[in-house]
Amino acid sequence: MSGTTNNPEQIEMALATIKRGVAELIVEAEMHKKLATGRILRIKLGLDPTAPDLHLGHTVVLNKMRQFQNLGHQVIFLIGDFTSMIGDPSGRNATRPPLTREQIQENAKTYFAQASLVLDPEKTEIRYNSEWCDPLGAAGIIQLASRWTVARMLERDDFTKRYQDGTPISVHEFLYPLMQGYDSVALKADLELGGTDQKFNLLVGRELQKQYGQEPQCILTMPLLEGLDGVEKMSKSKNNYVGITDKPADMFGKLMSVPDDLMWKYVELLSFKSLDEVAVMKREVEDGRNPRDIKVAFAQEIVTRFHSQAAAEHALIDFDARHRGGIPDDIVEVTLTIAHASISIAQLLKQAGLTPSTAEANRMIEQGGVKLDGEKVSDKALTINKGVTLVAQVGKRKFARVTIA
Repeated sequence: MSGTTNNPEQIEMALATIKRGVAELIVEAEMHKKLATGRILRIKLGLDPTAPDLHLGHTVVLNKMRQFQNLGHQVIFLIGDFTSMIGDPSGRNATRPPLTREQIQENAKTYFAQASLVLDPEKTEIRYNSEWCDPLGAAGIIQLASRWTVARMLERDDFTKRYQDGTPISVHEFLYPLMQGYDSVALKADLELGGTDQKFNLLVGRELQKQYGQEPQCILTMPLLEGLDGVEKMSKSKNNYVGITDKPADMFGKLMSVPDDLMWKYVELLSFKSLDEVAVMKREVEDGRNPRDIKVAFAQEIVTRFHSQAAAEHALIDFDARHRGGIPDDIVEVTLTIAHASISIAQLLKQAGLTPSTAEANRMIEQGGVKLDGEKVSDKALTINKGVTLVAQVGKRKFARVTIA
């Protein structure tokens, strides 16, 4: 669907897509009006590069950005290289340590590359908020600060709690929501996305746009995704995360461990399946289908998105073999770099350290002592292509997860 349509039926369809899985849309009537103009809207998402890697919790908003791209709108991936030096106080009960420019630049290097696993990079505008924040200078920041009162700043829950508890609040922390709000002014954003913990900051942007004579942005907040423990927000520090650069087998295994009562939230927020398809799956489970089937299909979808279909298939075989008691948890990881398009099974076993020689490898194959991804190998002429990852087993106790590169 083009972002320039003003067909009433298509607008309603677009709104249904936009509202999928959201916590709140402010203000829906205004969003409808923006869509009805038929113009391409500017959709903003700001991320502070506080760590070098993204996890599935981050992709909740990235998925929504991709939906806007599919609807034909212009998405802006804003890297907060300036605001990261302040440190976002959202949800904090203590001052967040600011990052140095060097730390920020190092983290930002991998941010967009990882985000491009979800977004269409050809249709994504990448910006850094130092572009307009640096030129403001001290005078400009003071002028910006004059547009907001301390009383309004203390309306924010985390600031209020810290103030009441006597926990220090540094003056520079008040600058964070103002600078994030000014980003919306600089970019003339029509809509800004964020987690529910960002609502105050997003509202500041909306108010500042009014003060600068702009049409105020709509706000779309997404739920915070619980981690694998089913309790805390997904976070690397909590070790309850699924990294989008995790190895396929690790990613698959982690997703299979998601509690059943949290599974549908993961599907709704992370799957690219349509709402109709998800509704069908829910009915099937209600009618007696094993929820594990849904979890397997979902885990394969996510592994395919961030790796490949072949990797997802191997991850499923690996997972099933593990849960049949076949593969140890501390399996050796081996990468074999080959000069040709494929490698013989005997060479694979030898180079992976599973047999001392190709002759011994062939002997073990003849005796039925070799398995790949849990399947017995009987053909000594078997070759394995580049780009494949598999679990090789010799005898009962020798295992290696081998990647052919």
